[in-house]
Amino acid sequence: MLLIDAVYINNSGGKILLDYLIEELERRQLKVHYLLDKRIKNSHPEIINNEITYLEASLLKRHKFYKKNSINFSKVLCFGNIPPSLKLKAKVFTYFHQKLFLEIPKEISFKQKIIFQIKAEVFKILQQNTDFWVVQTQVMKDVFLRKAAKINKEKVLILPFYPSLKKGIIDSRKKEVFVYISAGSEHKNHLNLIEAFCRFYHLNKKVELHLTIGSDYKALNDLVKERKKVGYPIINHGFVPRDLLSEIYGKATFTIYPSLSESFGLGIIEAIENGCKVIGADLPYTYAVCNPSIVFNPLDSNDIIRALLDSQKEDIKNTQQLAFNQIDDLILLLKS
Repeated sequence: MLLIDAVYINNSGGKILLDYLIEELERRQLKVHYLLDKRIKNSHPEIINNEITYLEASLLKRHKFYKKNSINFSKVLCFGNIPPSLKLKAKVFTYFHQKLFLEIPKEISFKQKIIFQIKAEVFKILQQNTDFWVVQTQVMKDVFLRKAAKINKEKVLILPFYPSLKKGIIDSRKKEVFVYISAGSEHKNHLNLIEAFCRFYHLNKKVELHLTIGSDYKALNDLVKERKKVGYPIINHGFVPRDLLSEIYGKATFTIYPSLSESFGLGIIEAIENGCKVIGADLPYTYAVCNPSIVFNPLDSNDIIRALLDSQKEDIKNTQQLAFNQIDDLILLLKS
């Protein structure tokens, strides 16, 4: 039997990928035991004939599960970056999609650095308990091999997968409308983007910026409300269900992506597949998934303004998508 261990996945991009994986495994009627975070008990795709164990996202409780069930599985996919807490006889694949375990941007807060440093130490201790690593891009593989200790490059597989958005009704796209579909974590770099956009607005009064910052990011929400109150056209849609995202993309010619760290950049691919050109951070993760239309230094608000100004010129080149869905290859790996 196959074990899908996703006990640390409960929100954001990881949850999107987990839901898609569950849908595909169920559709293909594979025999699976799911180990899931109890916080998603009522918010994942329907699982009909397979077993589910819900746990708190706890190292100790996860360890107890493995001790009790260590001989019950022939294959394991650890979907939350962390291998099992003990060496199993089963063949173990660990899907690694948290670059912050390897490289922590110096710009994030001290508290966040400590949290990721602790998680990184746990990750290092348990590295030996997986047989293969699965990553989403060549850039992630290169970083992983450079930062993780003594990993055979043949044991690191590149298998990106993601669900495509349903195509929505496309409004007349406006080159003055920019979207950034992202939650409000520090490394997503909203502060620099908002500062630059407000200064850009004084140069072009027609522009709009559309964001999707959830209500749990109070400081960012307060900042957006404050800027909007004094006249800056920043529209925060809050958390938006995926099936409605295409409506936001359909209003814009450009997505702007200032994040300081990404393992994949799902928002970039979604934007491209919904007809947007990419104004991307001049960082490796951008080039791993596309040839962007315009790039900028995400730490320099002046350069973000320059990129926004460049977008208003004529004949901006199209963005070329470079990463594509390989869900069939991943499931074949888990079945064989």
